[in-house]
Amino acid sequence: MTYEEAIEYIETKTWSTTRLGLERTTELLKRLGDPQKKLRFIHVAGSNGKGSTCSMLESALRQAGYRTGLYTSPHLMSFCERFQVNGEWIRPDALASFTEQVREQAEQMEDHPSQFEISTAIAMLYFLSEQCDIVILEVGMGGELDSTNVIPAPEVAVITNISLEHTEYLGDSLEKIAATKGGIIKTGSDVVLYPNETEVEDTITAICRERKTPLYHADPSRLTKRSADVHGQSFVYDNKEYRIPLTGKYQLFNASVALKVLEVLRSRGWKIPEEAVADGFAGLSWPARMEMLWEEDPLFFLDGGHNPQCIEALAGNLKELFPKEKITFLLGFLGDKDYRRMLEILKDTAGSVVCVTPNSSRALPGEELLQQVREIMGCPAVSANTIEEGIRKALETDHSPVVAVGSLYMAGELRAVFPKVMKQYLRGKAIHGREQLDPEKRMEYSDRITDRILQTEEYARAKTILSYHAIRAEVTLEHFHRIAESEGKIIAYPVCLDSETMVAMHPEHPDACRKGAFGIREPDPSCSEVVSPEEIDLILCPCAGFDPQGGRIGMGAGYYDRYLKKCSNSSIFAVAFEVQKLKKAPMEDTDMSMDAVITEKKIYSK
Repeated sequence: MTYEEAIEYIETKTWSTTRLGLERTTELLKRLGDPQKKLRFIHVAGSNGKGSTCSMLESALRQAGYRTGLYTSPHLMSFCERFQVNGEWIRPDALASFTEQVREQAEQMEDHPSQFEISTAIAMLYFLSEQCDIVILEVGMGGELDSTNVIPAPEVAVITNISLEHTEYLGDSLEKIAATKGGIIKTGSDVVLYPNETEVEDTITAICRERKTPLYHADPSRLTKRSADVHGQSFVYDNKEYRIPLTGKYQLFNASVALKVLEVLRSRGWKIPEEAVADGFAGLSWPARMEMLWEEDPLFFLDGGHNPQCIEALAGNLKELFPKEKITFLLGFLGDKDYRRMLEILKDTAGSVVCVTPNSSRALPGEELLQQVREIMGCPAVSANTIEEGIRKALETDHSPVVAVGSLYMAGELRAVFPKVMKQYLRGKAIHGREQLDPEKRMEYSDRITDRILQTEEYARAKTILSYHAIRAEVTLEHFHRIAESEGKIIAYPVCLDSETMVAMHPEHPDACRKGAFGIREPDPSCSEVVSPEEIDLILCPCAGFDPQGGRIGMGAGYYDRYLKKCSNSSIFAVAFEVQKLKKAPMEDTDMSMDAVITEKKIYSK
């Protein structure tokens, strides 16, 4: 079975067509040797805060030296991220192997397991094979009848914040939902409870009393916030300092839950140094929780909030971080959520809105959301046909920061395409800047840049230089070429042989050039000599935009970036006008940073 076949098999067994219950998971795991009975767990249920709490616990326990398993859902980028050991996703080939083992048994069952039940079985096999010391297990939905509840008594059962959700499955009151989620409590466990409404706390207390399990209440009053900014917040808990790279008051409540769980684990014999907890908290990563995707103008955040309680927490967080700012919201909701209430909550902070359709059969169409936004929020609003278009439209509004929120189904796709869209946006912004320069200024500045290049030690040492012929208002280096050649330097130029390949060539004479790809002037291969990358001492690289740290945005085709990786002996300078400077140039794996960037004003070195 390949990875692609595994995903196809898993995703055809949707949970919505099956009835709730543990019978299928119990039978499936028994057929697989009951791997769950050989593992130790922290079991986490709740409506909000489960993921963040799980992430804090996993990171702290890993720093304490334990081999950790982490099982969460849904995923954002890849199905593999649901299964993590020591912070690393399961390998695609391993997922395929375990899926095949599960399928062999599942296909023999009269009542076939659902997608989540299959995933849970894969998780148990994987964590056992990896010899995890402890597994942090997030409940999928509810608790009592969730397939994760087939485990034996966990070390700690954790109940996070509870609100009305999935009422058609879990009950139409907080007491009923709390009773369902409290179903993970088992005799032999300890229980930690997030501060909740009275009816929730009374329900959980009654369950603990019935099952004779100690109940511990997380106490946020033991925690004092020290500082907060867009990168996270620091706090003191029992005279010890911590920092988490997560924003929002609710994350401090989640931290108090995690700290209480760690206290309880210590009482059960687990060795967890305070330094490990502090390091684990500081280094944790939990995507789509007020995650900063871009930290320069415009700030761009992604939040997976998808119910009114989450949105209220987000709105409060935004008012604290940006008290004087109006926000551009990129919104996408599922149709079965209380989106009208969520729009009401965001109304006061919204400056403009872009509406999109999440990638789900349950999605509320973006055009329909647009009508609701205009009716409820009363601010400028547009819709977009795709997530990519939505990001672009949000970046082009007058309000910063931008916050994308409404559905985890939107969050995964947005994270995947964001780097490309942001690069395109900044490329256009930088190119627009240089195109506003009149021809006389471009020539004047190009000559200044030439003078700066000629003064560098790298130029003085170079025998062979790769340069370029300018197009589209780029820095013009013709004057530099004449000086360099008069001093005996060999000037080579890029030649695009096909859609993937660039080489460097030295023309035999000045007229041995032609118009090549994209109208760029380049040497004619029939009367030019190929120069190997090893021969090149200095490369002068054009760019659309740059940052002072040497980051560079190319024109988009990627010819240079692929070629530069071959030039291990070369010094690489980007040349650009000062108006092309960005605070930060987004760098992808295929990009190379420059040794220096030379403009008419200065040389920016690494």
